[in-house]
Parts: sequence; structure tokens; C-alpha cells
Amino acid sequence: MMHFADSLTFSGRKVVAAWAALPFPALSGSSLPDTLSAHQQDVPWKLLSSWREQKVSCCFAQSVVLRGICKERPASQPRSPLQSCESPEQVLQQYLHTQFPGAFSTSHVLQQPCATRPPFPQFFSPLLTSRGFLLDKAQGSSSAGVESIPVLAALQSSPILHSLLSGLCRDLRAWNVRRCSSFFTAGVEQDDFQEALEELKTLSQCYETGFGADRSEDEADSD
Repeated sequence: MMHFADSLTFSGRKVVAAWAALPFPALSGSSLPDTLSAHQQDVPWKLLSSWREQKVSCCFAQSVVLRGICKERPASQPRSPLQSCESPEQVLQQYLHTQFPGAFSTSHVLQQPCATRPPFPQFFSPLLTSRGFLLDKAQGSSSAGVESIPVLAALQSSPILHSLLSGLCRDLRAWNVRRCSSFFTAGVEQDDFQEALEELKTLSQCYETGFGADRSEDEADSD
């Protein structure tokens, strides 16, 4: 995983964010172009971190894997650029280029879904079919449960990591480590701790894209 993350980072960046859609929000019987066309304003996957900022509008590099979406026959008369693509791989790649122009993007589409048979917990909505696709309305609980789901996962180097890393740095600065004697008895020196904070702040600045709110946040972090 470390080497894979390294392939998505450059210009001093070392961290990537994990995103996922579990399950991928595809209607039963719909094609991948139709599903992605319904998410032109915002991508249909969410940040796995608990950080409050969940929406990302740009990124530097990303790798996206979608599994469990079978190949659909193209429409006889394509109504959008996505429907003009000849394969699911091209559909996903075209969507990524549209949502994140200029970003380095790799994508893979696998037909095999993620198996969710027992002992996988059945915490799914009744709006899902046994194969994990969305229904227009709930049809009651099924004794068989959800046996598989389509899943999308992504690793992304994006400006959202500036907020996440600078927020972590701010929280650590506010924490009085002198009150935790075990912290330093473990071998950590105060100078090493302060140096690590400065490195964390420098790393967060590698994800900046301008001088807006991010810059003012940096000034608030300084002491």
C-alpha cells in the first residue's frame, strides 16, 4: 500500500485519502453511463476519514477501482459522451477526466462484485436487491439478504488533505504533551515532537492550491 500511495504523490506530498461507495449507487437494470450521468455535480463516493469536509472538487492524482458492474450494451443512439464509450473502463475514465480535469487518473473495472454472504453483517437498506442494486421502493426484507454488492474504492491525492493535515497539526499543538509522562518515557523528546509538528505543517502546505481560506487557516495555526 505504501508503494502504491507513492505512485500517486509528487511535489513533496506523501499522503493520499481513501474514498469508497459501499455499495456503489446503481439502480437495478441501469447502465454505468446512466449511473454516472446522475452524479455530474458530485462524485458518488465518500471520504472514509471522519473529517468534516466530505466534498472534493479537484485532485492531483487518483486511482479508482469499480467492481460488480456488468458490461452493458451501448445505447443505439448515444445521448451523452459517457454513452458513446465502448467499454466500462472508458466510461469510468471519461467520467474521471470530466470531474477532475488535468488530474492524473488510473481506473479499473472488474465484473466480480464484493461478496456479502454470512458472516458479513446485513446492515443494508431494504432498498437493495440481493445483488446490491438500488430499487425504486423497498420490497420488504428478504430471508436471503444481500449476497453481493457493487463497490467503488479510490485513493486520491487532493487539496482536501491540506485541511485534514493542518487540522491534525492544530489539534496536536493544542494538546499539552507535558501532562502525559508516559509519552516521553517511551523515548520521544520534546524537541523531536516539535520538529514532527513542523514537518506535519510543511506537509499540509504541499496540498494547498491558492491563497484563500487555506492560507488564513495556516496563519491561525501558527504560534
